[in-house]
Amino acid sequence: MASLGTGPVGCGLISSDVTNFDLTLPDKNFTIDANGWQVNQQQANVLLSTNCSSQPTVCASAAMQACQMGCSGSCNASTQTCDLSLDVSLYRPIDLITEKPELKSINDEPVIKVTVDSVTYEVTANTLNVATPEMKVYVAPMSVMNPKDPLAKEIGTIAAVPAGTTTTAPQNIAFNANGKAELVNIMSTFKTPFNVLVGSTIVVRNGTPVPQGKLDAVVHIKAHAGL
Repeated sequence: MASLGTGPVGCGLISSDVTNFDLTLPDKNFTIDANGWQVNQQQANVLLSTNCSSQPTVCASAAMQACQMGCSGSCNASTQTCDLSLDVSLYRPIDLITEKPELKSINDEPVIKVTVDSVTYEVTANTLNVATPEMKVYVAPMSVMNPKDPLAKEIGTIAAVPAGTTTTAPQNIAFNANGKAELVNIMSTFKTPFNVLVGSTIVVRNGTPVPQGKLDAVVHIKAHAGL
């Protein structure tokens, strides 16, 4: 990282030789905890065995009895029984000015030129008894905490994680076509905090177990920037 104290400075402007700021961020931890859905096992069993062939809407009302939050019920056209969908909705804030204090030295600049070096993740602990589906990663304004919000911009995906497994090394997220550009855009306006979100849906079907346990993961964002 270039020194912030070298070179001539005049008229309140930052030195022109400052061209590289390390924007490696502190780890962002995410946890999927099955207890958060507050699933009533008995009511879930009733839901999953309910025949919905003649009344598909029965699944939605039954789901309200089966879990307290972040869930919904729908009729599976193949099995004609109800499915229980459990939302994964996680977020962590990023405040570049706080997390990278050296950026305060260029406080007069409205934007910085960001280059994203890598975004990786690790699953550090996992007692979930079910596999997670592919999970999507988003960035959004600080006010947005739900991945389904239209202001949340998808940047990439985390591969499905089999039940009870962890990673042995950092894994790259799979950026979508505009993913790096969306991350660069939101990091470039470095004075404005934003959220990183992870979202997905775990679908429980008749004959499959209701999720129990939890999964701990960490996301690493490495980038650098210049003026």
